[in-house]
Amino acid sequence: MTTAEQLNSIMERTERLITLCNSLQEDNDMLRLENQSLAVALDTSREKTKDVEEKLRVLKLAKSFSETNEKSLDIKQKINEFVREIDKCIVLLKK
Repeated sequence: MTTAEQLNSIMERTERLITLCNSLQEDNDMLRLENQSLAVALDTSREKTKDVEEKLRVLKLAKSFSETNEKSLDIKQKINEFVREIDKCIVLLKK
């Protein structure tokens, strides 16, 4: 192989390497963009999850208050019934 042939072979290989390098650089750029897009989507999902968890926490808290209020009303009604019964008994005892 002559020096000129060797030089041509080296030039061809170099051109293929440059083409391959450019192609890989384009792929790398596309993957970076995709990675950024996925990172934004992940952040958005995390925010939505936090919002939903906060709403769930508030609903659970509201439900516990609601149950407590219902129990309090039941207790107040029972106490009122007892007071009426006691008042009736007092009236009967005074007679």
